[in-house]
Amino acid sequence: MSGSHAGGDARLRPRGSNHAGMRQFNERVVLQAIRLHGSLPKAEIARLTHLTAQTVQIIIARLEADGLVRKLDPVRGKVGQPSVPMALNPDGAFSIGIKIGRRSMDMLLVDFAGQVRERLSLGYAFPDSETLFGEIDVRLAQLRKSLPATLRERLHGVGVAAPLSLGGWQELLGIAPEQAAKWAAIDIRERVSTMTDLPVEFVKDTAAACVAELVAGRGRSIRSFLYVFVDTFIGGGLVLDSHLRGGVHGNAGAVGSMPLGLGRGDARSRPPQLLSVASLFNLESLYLARGLDAAAAVDARALQPPWLAATEAWLRDAAPAIALTINTAAALLDLEGVIIDGSFDASLRERLIASVAAALDGHSWEGLERPAVLPGTIGSDARAIGGALLPLYANFAPDRDLFLKLEA
Repeated sequence: MSGSHAGGDARLRPRGSNHAGMRQFNERVVLQAIRLHGSLPKAEIARLTHLTAQTVQIIIARLEADGLVRKLDPVRGKVGQPSVPMALNPDGAFSIGIKIGRRSMDMLLVDFAGQVRERLSLGYAFPDSETLFGEIDVRLAQLRKSLPATLRERLHGVGVAAPLSLGGWQELLGIAPEQAAKWAAIDIRERVSTMTDLPVEFVKDTAAACVAELVAGRGRSIRSFLYVFVDTFIGGGLVLDSHLRGGVHGNAGAVGSMPLGLGRGDARSRPPQLLSVASLFNLESLYLARGLDAAAAVDARALQPPWLAATEAWLRDAAPAIALTINTAAALLDLEGVIIDGSFDASLRERLIASVAAALDGHSWEGLERPAVLPGTIGSDARAIGGALLPLYANFAPDRDLFLKLEA
């Protein structure tokens, strides 16, 4: 996975510094190089980071002593000594990601290589604020105990991903207003912080999913993209020049609220929003109206009889609506690509992307560059994994702002 550009790979920023007093920064630059490119020999790390071979040798020795990297088996070339690739040590650090959704809660223990070690889930019709935090408290203790005692000190933090308006759109969901209103007064990060001595980060759920794609998926090769995540409600995130853009209120990329028509000046004729036609909630409703199991929306049954007819009806509405959003976003943002993922089965994701691509053919692209529409690579776990990545990047990335605009 190593880069081949003479001046180093443009994805790796910032460069290391050969000046004294930059020890921690340089260590993080080296870790970032390995995370982005996979296992690398020391000579390639030096080339990518613009550090001297001697500096890299010292840094790798320290990182290996700290348990953050490990040697792989030597690779023998045609001439010279075999090279020894260095890789992240999965046991080097851990974090916990929590996804609070409108239909379920997932908690993941994630290792330094970004792999899920443990998963705990809870399903519900709608999250009850009076009981959910007790469930999170219990599961936090379970995940900590799942680590061997010798590794628990390597648990670096908790990242929580949840909708910014968890109690919003209650009429669509059929939720009692008083039940939904409780969430407006709750500071989720603060509540979780009372359960642990670990640092706790919070990010919008679809932005967290976007972080996962940015760090561990297609974002490693696409610099500017709109991210669309199809869940109970459709939402998204925005990456420009390899930075997640949060916006003034942390809500950039909120594609679910995009209008699907022109406003006519009065409340009664307001155009529908994208989420009202392109969310899995709509697909579930179509199934229920036909007496079918709504849970098929997130598994392979969605493209099998008797669910298939309802799924195709949903696609006929959802795909043109998403295509309109992409066309509008491309005019505003000049995007390299649009990445679509969701909490559904990969087969439905592929059908949706094909339908969106066909719908995009019906739009004028004069004066615009049509972005590529690509499948996400993370899937349903993207929100919780993105949450878990927040503490890891806070502790081990050379520049926290390289990916996350959390302070905004």
